[in-house]
Amino acid sequence: MPVEYHRGAFPPTALDWNALIPLIGPTSAAVARYDGVLAAIPNPTLLLSPLTSQEAVLSSSIEGTHATMGEVLSLEAGAEELLPETRRGDIAEVFNYRRAMNEAQRLLRDLPLSQRVVCAAHRVLMEGVRGGNKA
Repeated sequence: MPVEYHRGAFPPTALDWNALIPLIGPTSAAVARYDGVLAAIPNPTLLLSPLTSQEAVLSSSIEGTHATMGEVLSLEAGAEELLPETRRGDIAEVFNYRRAMNEAQRLLRDLPLSQRVVCAAHRVLMEGVRGGNKA
């Protein structure tokens, strides 16, 4: 089912090349600078890790699972006893979301996007949380 505001408008029938072409150079330069920054960092995942955590927190909140980034990082650091007992389930789900994304990234280095990759990520996502016993 198409999203109503896209009906008949996607893909676009014509592009305004005069407006787009001047953006290609600056965009390419920005990507090159970003690539250079990542190449200069010994472990680029340190730079990307907070973004992955933030994305996991925000995506999970859409589904009604609530945890803060600090709580997820506390769980990762092994400080589960400091977390509120009533929220540990939600925090574990968000933590697993992050772990599942990392597992998918690891597998995608050697495998194409496939059912195998999706199932492996889903297995990590459901590990030890509500619904984890479901098939």
